[in-house]
Amino acid sequence: MKTVLITGANRGIGLEFVRQYALDGWRVIACCRNPMSADALNRLAAQHSDQTSIYPLDVANHSHIEQLAQTLSGETIDLLINNAGVYPSASGDAFGMTDYQAWAHTFAINTMAPLKMAEAFLQSIARSSLKTIITITSKMGSVADNRGGGSYIYRSSKAGVNIVMKSLSIDLNPQQITTVLLHPGWVRTDMGGPNGLISTEQSVTGMRRVISNLKSEDSGKFYAFDGQIVPW
Repeated sequence: MKTVLITGANRGIGLEFVRQYALDGWRVIACCRNPMSADALNRLAAQHSDQTSIYPLDVANHSHIEQLAQTLSGETIDLLINNAGVYPSASGDAFGMTDYQAWAHTFAINTMAPLKMAEAFLQSIARSSLKTIITITSKMGSVADNRGGGSYIYRSSKAGVNIVMKSLSIDLNPQQITTVLLHPGWVRTDMGGPNGLISTEQSVTGMRRVISNLKSEDSGKFYAFDGQIVPW
């Protein structure tokens, strides 16, 4: 049985990843900040109690990441999905109104945490058969695709994690670990809003298809949920 660890698993895209991988027979390690209040995740885990475990994890807190890695040190993790992320308030993410404290918080979660997760769980990933790290990013982090301006905090946090994961793909190449960035599309979630173009099921189904078809030479690439390459 293959094992996947998913951050931000309590709602939206993360919750759908949990649902689909559990249905597909994977062992799922689902992580979120407040499991006690994650009603949908708890209901889902109860339906797959033999293969789904829930752990508290605040990815902005490096000691939490280290503690969880120690707790799970005996596990083999085939697939790490860095899904946890935040979208700052628009009122503090525009020129002349920048909320610099929110910027630092956004960077801690969107940019720094995925690297810290890779560092903390490296040995568990390296001894697996799939050896894959996926980070959910956004096309809003693409320099070439930026035609709208604004969103300084969110765009920079995603552009930042893009280059972090690109470097990680090079550094982990000797260990044959595949590191890939995925743009989920504009999804109807709490973060994406009700006007999103696709559902969480469509997004995650597409991303899982991309993940299942990855080869070692794909490490360091930036894909959309439909398998198209996204420009840097």
